[in-house]
Amino acid sequence: MVKHIILWKLREDLSEAEKETVKAGIKAGLEGLKGQIPGLVDIRVNTGKRLESSNADVMLDSTFDSAESLKGYSKHPAHVAVADGKVRPYTCQRTCLDFEE
Repeated sequence: MVKHIILWKLREDLSEAEKETVKAGIKAGLEGLKGQIPGLVDIRVNTGKRLESSNADVMLDSTFDSAESLKGYSKHPAHVAVADGKVRPYTCQRTCLDFEE
């Protein structure tokens, strides 16, 4: 199994209300990919109440059956649509950790 963890920081110019709307869109968009992408075993987005010690706003926790499936996900049209429409326009920082379990 391959884990794909992403942390995003939302743009500072967004109001708190806008950030909540953006987080909901990211969560719905990415979690909606389950069952659409070959090799995607699980996908969860955490947008809950952050502790003050946090320096990220949104976390993606996803699992793939192989590194090849993760590569396919990155290019899959459904994923690209969510990334281009719901994530990239609203984030200013992305951190990624991919690893095998």
